[in-house]
Amino acid sequence: MKIGAPKSHIEGEHRVALVPETVTKLKKLGLDCVIQAGAGMAAGFPDDAYTAAGATTADSASDLSNQCEAIVLTHPPTDSEFTWLRSGQMLFCVLQPLVNHELVKRLADHGVIAIAMDMMPRISRAQKMDVLSSMSTVAGYKAVLLAASELDKMFPMMMTAAGTITPAKVLILGAGVAGLQAIATARRLGAVVEAFDVRPAVKEQVESLGARFVEVAASNEDAEDAGGYAKEMSEEYKQKQAQLIADHSAESDIIISTALIPGRKAPILITNETLGRMRPGSVVVDLAAEGGGNCESTKLGERIVHDGVVILGPQNIPASIPYHASQMYSRNIMAFLQDLTKEGQIQLDKSDECVTGTVITEGGEIVHARTRETMKLEPLAAAEGSPA
Repeated sequence: MKIGAPKSHIEGEHRVALVPETVTKLKKLGLDCVIQAGAGMAAGFPDDAYTAAGATTADSASDLSNQCEAIVLTHPPTDSEFTWLRSGQMLFCVLQPLVNHELVKRLADHGVIAIAMDMMPRISRAQKMDVLSSMSTVAGYKAVLLAASELDKMFPMMMTAAGTITPAKVLILGAGVAGLQAIATARRLGAVVEAFDVRPAVKEQVESLGARFVEVAASNEDAEDAGGYAKEMSEEYKQKQAQLIADHSAESDIIISTALIPGRKAPILITNETLGRMRPGSVVVDLAAEGGGNCESTKLGERIVHDGVVILGPQNIPASIPYHASQMYSRNIMAFLQDLTKEGQIQLDKSDECVTGTVITEGGEIVHARTRETMKLEPLAAAEGSPA
């Protein structure tokens, strides 16, 4: 069985879904890899590294597709990619099926077996397959570097002949994978860090990284859904949260916001009124920009200045560190394929919750239960998709 990695033609997408290291390991499973010529160059992986690892190359995406039963992408398929995707072909990619309803319908109509890597269930054995966590790690790290390059201060405290330089103050909103990596990176650079999250359970993790945990006092609400993600809170809680964030924002040099709710628009945590209380020269890096943004003034893919505060709304931030982002993504793919491959064939075992949690379309149908629910479709008897 052959699995192919085409070259992306999306502007700014420098990652590749398979790297040479993974090719070698997939061959041991009995899977042959086909790489489109030049697919890995932007990420630092030349064609000869793939051929040395045992892959073959194809001159075009359509030539690659004609050879392969499975395709791997780092992103949802584009219009141009639909021209060579075939009915019955497996497609492993990031899909966001809970919001990309038209794309899901199109994949079903096209007959593609669409497997959304971003819907991997959050269970212990699936951690090595968790694309969201891998890419969030990259984003959390890079967000701090972006903020540091914009800030008009240095991060660490310094004792100099000109006197003491006080450390920068960083506020992290959301202590998931991206937030925790941002905390660790900001602390390494010497900043004083605070972190807010609606989930009290993350307090220990925040404090273990050397940050102070900020929380709404005496909240008895369940802030976590069954998948371990933050969920939307009551209006009373939101009012208390808004005041708390505004007060701590006013004292911060940098805010890095990461708060997302799966299948929903990102909550507004930083209002224009809050921005008005911040010191001119402060920086907001909104990692939730692709989900609508946590900052009221965020514009996706743009750098803007509001009342003297710099606001960054980065798009596809993992693609800005393509070597390691590709390596991590490829390892997630490989880990999943290790579980799926039997005697050189990829087999989708419907008794496996990692399969039912990620297979979105198959046989011309939308088969993922949670996706059908968000699309307001009647349940299918065969749709056993677990909430990812």
